[in-house]
Amino acid sequence: MPHDIDLQIACTPTALPSSEQFQLWVDTALNAVSSDPKQNFELTIRLVNSDESQQLNNQYRGKDKPTNVLSFPFEVPEGIELNLLGDLIICIEIMQQEAQTQNKALFDHWAHLVVHGCLHLVGFDHISDSEALEMESLEITILEKLGINNPYIEQ
Repeated sequence: MPHDIDLQIACTPTALPSSEQFQLWVDTALNAVSSDPKQNFELTIRLVNSDESQQLNNQYRGKDKPTNVLSFPFEVPEGIELNLLGDLIICIEIMQQEAQTQNKALFDHWAHLVVHGCLHLVGFDHISDSEALEMESLEITILEKLGINNPYIEQ
């Protein structure tokens, strides 16, 4: 089932994936972890520059530097029926730099960050080693479904 994506472009992007690509990446990630394949989720993907990423990373994580992706899960108030997952904030400049320095195909790295962020929105994390192993294994499996190589192995 396709999930509802509000794509916000808050910067001047270059080499931007299509809305269909974002849709495929989100659907593949969320369908892989949903217990109900007919459940429809809603999320926002906001594409930002380094300044906005740094401001948000500092404000919400206490880290005064831009980062590749931030995830802000929405906490649904008790008694309210909403399928709103939350917001993904992707810094285009950092994402592009990483793809280049890590020698990864640009859109493969886009897909990885979207999948990674979606997993955060549904509760996965990588704080402990065991959590990181579980999350990375799931990312690898989802990306394989998209025809993308393991992002944790140097190419």
